[in-house]
Amino acid sequence: MPVILEVTNLTKTYDNNVHAVKGISFSVERGEVFGILGPNGAGKTTTLEMIEGLRPISSGEVILDGIKTAEEPYRVKQRIGIQLQASAFFQNLKLTELLEMFADLYGSTINSLELLADVGLKDKANFLVKNLSGGQKQRFSIATTLVNRPVMVFLDEPTTGLDPQARRNLWELIAQIKSRGTTVILTTHYMEEAKYLCDRVAIMDDGKIVALDSPDQLIKQLLARGFKPHVEVPPATLEDVFIDLTGKTLRD
Repeated sequence: MPVILEVTNLTKTYDNNVHAVKGISFSVERGEVFGILGPNGAGKTTTLEMIEGLRPISSGEVILDGIKTAEEPYRVKQRIGIQLQASAFFQNLKLTELLEMFADLYGSTINSLELLADVGLKDKANFLVKNLSGGQKQRFSIATTLVNRPVMVFLDEPTTGLDPQARRNLWELIAQIKSRGTTVILTTHYMEEAKYLCDRVAIMDDGKIVALDSPDQLIKQLLARGFKPHVEVPPATLEDVFIDLTGKTLRD
């Protein structure tokens, strides 16, 4: 697959001589789901914000869909969708009104009902955003990233705080976005989520990439180094039990 994102020797240094990102390089192929994993403070969000053109680059280069982010951040923003860790919307507007407002900002024409149907919220079209549940707000937040028909969508910890049904539903939505050919970059603290969704993952620590490969290959490499699990890994998880007993239906 052709490369849609090329990051080369990317760094971020703040005035107090804090090195948040330390010369990382990686590429993302068009149409894949690429995960960036790491503990808090590893530099994940800072990396995303530099790629997106939301934070100045100290040094290095980012080329997204043939555009250098540092030189033309506005053009990059026109071609991507961003879902932040926490999103703020006008609380007293209907979902359709908010989507149409976002589309106007991009100069796009949308069918707001179709877009809401894509994220499972068509029946909430006339709801105010303040009346949505946590899972509904996350799905609506993703809907707002799609109004400009982006080539790449950034999802920063999209399922944090969601119940199992809402989390699994969001996994299906992300897989659906990928199936349309849209590239997805996501961060998450849920390793099961990364393994399920990501074609490849980059693991960051202390501002550096310490590993990059497919989840299966990274696991094989760990086992090849002689790793022995401390406990037997069961073929199912407690979350699987929970979903089996309570169903996959969203509890909105």
